Order: sequence, then C-alpha cells, then structure tokens
Amino acid sequence: MEFRLLGPLEIVERDRSLALGAGKQKALLAILLLNANEVVSTDRLHDELWGESPPATAAKSIQLYVSRLRKELGEGRLVTRPPGYVLKVEPHELDAARFRRLVGEARNIEPERAGRKLREALDLWRGPPLADLEYEAFAQPEIARLREARLAALEQRIDADLAAGHQAALVGELEALVSEHPLRERLWAQLMLALYRSSRQAEALEAYRAARRSLSEELGLEP
Repeated sequence: MEFRLLGPLEIVERDRSLALGAGKQKALLAILLLNANEVVSTDRLHDELWGESPPATAAKSIQLYVSRLRKELGEGRLVTRPPGYVLKVEPHELDAARFRRLVGEARNIEPERAGRKLREALDLWRGPPLADLEYEAFAQPEIARLREARLAALEQRIDADLAAGHQAALVGELEALVSEHPLRERLWAQLMLALYRSSRQAEALEAYRAARRSLSEELGLEP
C-alpha cells in the first residue's frame, strides 16, 4: 500500500486508488496520515475538523468516517487507541518519507549519483502537496514545509548538475525558476554560475543586475 501526500491525497493498493471519501472524511484521513504512527485524540480531531464550534453530531461523525476508512484500508491499519486513533504506516509506504530519505542519501556523494537520487526524489511529486486540502487550516503548515523541501531539493539537484558539468543544459530551467521565485538568491547564483561556465559572461552579469533589482525593490536588501 502506498500513501501519497506529494500531490492530491491518494492511497494506492495494487495499482488501484482506494475510495477515500471527500470533505471531512478525507480531511480526517489527512490528519491521521500527517501524524502517522502517533495517537491523534478525538478532541484534536474535533478541533482540526470543525474549529471551536463542532456540531453535536461530531463524535458520531468521526466514528462513521473511521468505520468507512477501515473498510478501505483493511485490518490493523486504523486502530483505536485511547484517547483517539492511530494510522499505522511504514516509512517505505509514505511518499514524503521516501522523498526525505532520497534527499538525505544524495548528500556527500559524487555529483552524478547525487543528481540521480534527487531526480528520483523529485519524480515522486505529482503536483502541489495535499492539493485537494490546501484550504484546510490544519494542512497549511505541512503544505508550506513540503513546498520548501521540494524547492530546496531542486536547488540541491541543480548544484549536483553544475558540479557534474551540465551547466549549459541548466540555463533555461534556471531562467524559468528565477522568474517564478525572484527572491530566491540561491537560484540567481546558480543561474549566474551556469551562464558564466557556458562562456556567457555578459548574461551572467545581467542576471546579477536583475537579482539586485528584485531584492532591492522587494526587500530593500543587497544580494
């Protein structure tokens, strides 16, 4: 079974996507998955799902959602453990955990191997993380962390490619990235280095000027 957070929430078993429901039921599953292998109390579920004003039927609704999810997940996955529930997930079953492992393995190894590992990590992404729950307050901190982790891994992969001598192939990708993330200094530095190593020194200097303008106008900072 594969639990996927790096895109819309999805659980796949033998190439079949499980029926996770929608609305509060899917949100409840996401809360349990974000806290996999830990007890999540029913009081916390009330707060995360309904805020300060849960309906009178909240407790029964949670029991119903859990019952439906158990039918999909199978025996022993979603366990009652006072004061709430535990969703049992092995590290290799969760895409976010595999992503973190691959990124960690890519550190301190030679550039070509690092680049391959980082591509494998980035290939796990199917779109924005928890895309179908992005407006849920409980999901937003984790979404922000995952987005930052992906961008950091992308920068790490570009560093590996630069170290391996693939600078010419990186210029177009980096130009798109600095356009999307104009305040990200590391990306500007990578673009300047890729241009310089491709014997495009004048364009590298122009990239520096563009970075300086963006940082100065938006943040009042020098690069």
